[in-house]
Amino acid sequence: MNVLVTGGAGYVGSTLVPELLGQGHHVRVLDALLHGGGSLLGVWSHPGFEFGRGDIRQDEVVRDALDGMEAVVHLAAIVGDPACARDPQLATEVNLEASLRLLEAIRNAGVRRFIFASTCSNYGRMKDPTQLVDETSELAPVSLYAETKVAVEHATLALAQEHGTCATAIRLATVFGVSPRMRFDLTVNEFTAEMVVMGRLRVFGEQFWRPYVHVRDAARAIVQLLARPEPEVRGEVFNVGATDQNYQKQQLVELIRPYAPTATVEYVHKAEDPRDYRVSFSRLHDRLGFQTTRTVADGIREVVDLVRSGAVGDYTEARYRN
Repeated sequence: MNVLVTGGAGYVGSTLVPELLGQGHHVRVLDALLHGGGSLLGVWSHPGFEFGRGDIRQDEVVRDALDGMEAVVHLAAIVGDPACARDPQLATEVNLEASLRLLEAIRNAGVRRFIFASTCSNYGRMKDPTQLVDETSELAPVSLYAETKVAVEHATLALAQEHGTCATAIRLATVFGVSPRMRFDLTVNEFTAEMVVMGRLRVFGEQFWRPYVHVRDAARAIVQLLARPEPEVRGEVFNVGATDQNYQKQQLVELIRPYAPTATVEYVHKAEDPRDYRVSFSRLHDRLGFQTTRTVADGIREVVDLVRSGAVGDYTEARYRN
């Protein structure tokens, strides 16, 4: 297919694009390059790749990017609670308003398939911490980031139900691992680098749960969803991750500890945390046979090797953070 990937130069996008090209798709990336474009150099000369620099808030740019496309993977966003809290107006313009206009443009352009990258942060805080939440559970967003994602999820499902587009929403677990556009402000990557390089770590709310997924598995899930027959994925929501990769922050520290046995870890207990959730990922496995290939332990080992190699230089540089 001809596939448009918005935000294709980002952490997930720069991992997804080579996967799509490897499956024989023609890939067009639309990205504003807020964090640079070096992550795409590895695919730049591929005959199936093309790039357009642009902002998804500009309707004409979006219409041009959709020309000739059969599928869209929408990753472009101001990603994460801190980034959205820092500039709420920009987050609302990009994550909500521009995304809703993108859906309208997709409908008008007759694009057949659409995948929207949402987040497990939509679950907010579990009412019963002994139970797993799944795609049927109540959504309880507690941040602007999650609120915008929930709103666009609803619009994505409406696109499928009212207009017949093969539209799918995916709720990604917290992503980790090495990517061409590397990030060290994600929990697993950050904890690992802090303990190994700096020899110290401060952890807030160590008792609360999060699910995790390797960036390559996130990309693989998207590729597989694009390959499935439309009736299997139209109007569906899928959590993307693995049920056995739900961890408390203190458990992550223990997984990293063998690589940094002398690191000092300070736990700052929080009686309340707006986000606390353990997630089931059985729907994607049971219905589509998807299985993750890399665990949190694998990702920790990757990041340890990366920071010790010196390949990324100073991991605290702004380019490695959102």
